[in-house]
Amino acid sequence: MSTATITTKGQITIPKKVRDDLHLSTGDIIEIVIVKDGEAVMRPVTKKVSDVFNILKDKVKRTVSVEEMNDVLQKKFREKN
Repeated sequence: MSTATITTKGQITIPKKVRDDLHLSTGDIIEIVIVKDGEAVMRPVTKKVSDVFNILKDKVKRTVSVEEMNDVLQKKFREKN
């Protein structure tokens, strides 16, 4: 069991073991659900497709044609054989 202390601003630090077990990192969103009186469940909010798309979109520098992709794959295949 892990514990956390509430600060005067109402904030808590999620213990490292919990962050690791839930695969949480900086900027991730968690949801806290009250399941019954005096009990709550914390779970990570899954990322939306649009969030992932925007991350990938920012890293793409130029458009690559199918022919270019095929050429690179064929070259790599020839290098391995």
